[in-house]
Amino acid sequence: MSQRIARSIVITVVGLAAAVITFLHAAPALAHGFTSTVYGDVAVGDDGHVRTTLELEYDLFVVSAADSEDDDPLFRQGQPAFDDRDGEAMAAALNAHQRSTIGYVTKRFSVASGGAECTPTQVGAYTMGVREGVPYARLLLDWACPVRGDAHEVRSVLFADDEGYVRGTRTILTYEIDGASGSAALDAGHPSFSTAQSWYERFWKFLRLGAEHLLTGLDHILFLLALIAGSRRLREIVLAATSFTLAHSVTFMLAALGVVDVPAAVVEPVIALSIAVVAGWHLWRIWRRGDHATDLETAGHGHLSLDRSGWIRLGVVFCFGLVHGLGFAGALGIEEAWSWQLLWSLLVFNVGIEVVQLAIIAVVFPLLAVLRRRSPVAGLWATGAVSAGVTVMGLFWFVQRVSGA
Repeated sequence: MSQRIARSIVITVVGLAAAVITFLHAAPALAHGFTSTVYGDVAVGDDGHVRTTLELEYDLFVVSAADSEDDDPLFRQGQPAFDDRDGEAMAAALNAHQRSTIGYVTKRFSVASGGAECTPTQVGAYTMGVREGVPYARLLLDWACPVRGDAHEVRSVLFADDEGYVRGTRTILTYEIDGASGSAALDAGHPSFSTAQSWYERFWKFLRLGAEHLLTGLDHILFLLALIAGSRRLREIVLAATSFTLAHSVTFMLAALGVVDVPAAVVEPVIALSIAVVAGWHLWRIWRRGDHATDLETAGHGHLSLDRSGWIRLGVVFCFGLVHGLGFAGALGIEEAWSWQLLWSLLVFNVGIEVVQLAIIAVVFPLLAVLRRRSPVAGLWATGAVSAGVTVMGLFWFVQRVSGA
C-alpha cells in the first residue's frame, strides 16, 4: 500500500471521526459531566451528638431543592448568584431558604443509632467552597440520637437518578467515630454504611468504585484505546500499560493523601491533550510510513527490545500517566489525615481501576492482533479509525476545558 493511500486513509477516518463529536457533545454524561459527588465527614459532636459535614455541588443543590420542595424563589435567587460566581450571594440564597434546602437534605441523608433515627439540627450558616473548580455548599448538621448504640449507620440518596438532573451520584464519607476511622463510598446500589462493617466490606466498595470510575470515565477509556491502537506488539502494550499504571499510581496516592495539589483547571485540559497526543502519534506514523506503520525500526538491546520510537512513546505515556493519576484522585476528594486504613482504601480503589484496564486490554488487543495478521490493510484502517476518533475527541475536550465551555 503506497503512502498516498495511507494518507487517504488518515484523511477519511479523521472526517468520519469528526462526525461523532455531535453525538458525544449531545451526551456529555459519558465523560465526566452530568454526574456529581457529595463529600461528607462524620465525627463526634458536642453532648454526645453526631456531627456531619456535607459538601454539595451548589448549582445542582439549588435546582434539586427548588424542584423537590416547590421553592421557585430559591432558584430565582440562587441561579443568578451561581452565574455570577458570587460566593457570598450563593451562601445568602441557601441561608434565605433554609427550610427548603435543609428539608431536601434531611429527607435524603440520615444518621441512625441502635436502629433508631437521629434528629438533625443545623449548626451555623451555609458557607461556600470550591472543589475542582466547582462551587460547593458546606452544611454542618448535629444529630441527636435517642439510642446510643455501638455503631452508627449513615444513609445517603442525595441527587438520585430519578430526579432527572444527574446520574450515578456518589457520596464519599470520611469518619472518625465509634472507635473507628476510615472512608466509605455510597451510591444508589449501596446507599448505606455502618461503622460496624467489616474491613473487607468497606474495601469491596472502594474496589467497585475504582472499577466504575474507569468505566464511566470516557476520557480514560479513550486514552487506553489509543494506547492499544498504537501498540505494534504485545510487548509494547504491556510496557505502556505498566508505565501508565506506575505513573498514575504515584500521583494518585500523593494527591489523594494531600501531598500534591494541582488544580483541576490544569489537570483536566492536560488529560484531554494527552488523549489527542497519544492517539495522534499512531496517525502520524501512518502518514509517514504508510503500510510500514506497524513495522519496528532497529530494535534496541536488552529484554525490552524497544526501538527509538517505542522508548519515546513509553516516556510520553509515563508523563501523561502522572497527570491521569491526579484525575483519578479527584474522583475521591478525600481530605482525611493520613492513616493506614485510608492508604489501603486508596490502594483498593486503584486496584479496581487496574482490573478494568487489564480486562479491556485482554479483550481488545488480541482481536486487533488477529485482524492485523489476517488483513494488514483492514488492521491499519481499524487502528487509524480508532486513533482518528480519539484524536478529534481529545482535541475537542481540550478546547472545551481550556475555554471553560
